[in-house]
Amino acid sequence: MPEKCTDNIRDCPLASRVDALERANEQHGATHREIFGRLGALETENAVQNAHWKNVDGKLDELTLMVRELSGKAGKRWEKAVETVLVAILTGVVCFLLGRAGL
Repeated sequence: MPEKCTDNIRDCPLASRVDALERANEQHGATHREIFGRLGALETENAVQNAHWKNVDGKLDELTLMVRELSGKAGKRWEKAVETVLVAILTGVVCFLLGRAGL
């Protein structure tokens, strides 16, 4: 084989290497298109998941607020019940002492 290419492309020693590089380049292009397609699908899926988690976070915040409100109501009821019992006991003690005093 000659070291330099002539007018006939078949006589060129680099022709087979150039053809192999062109085929490899086509395969790489297909591979890159596939990878970029998969990457785009992952980005879309990630965006959907982020939207889902934001929605879940919002609902969790609402539930937390509801639990706090209910806990506050129960605490207020308990305090009111204890206050009522204490007032009743003190009223009874005062009435008893006033009765003993003759009033």
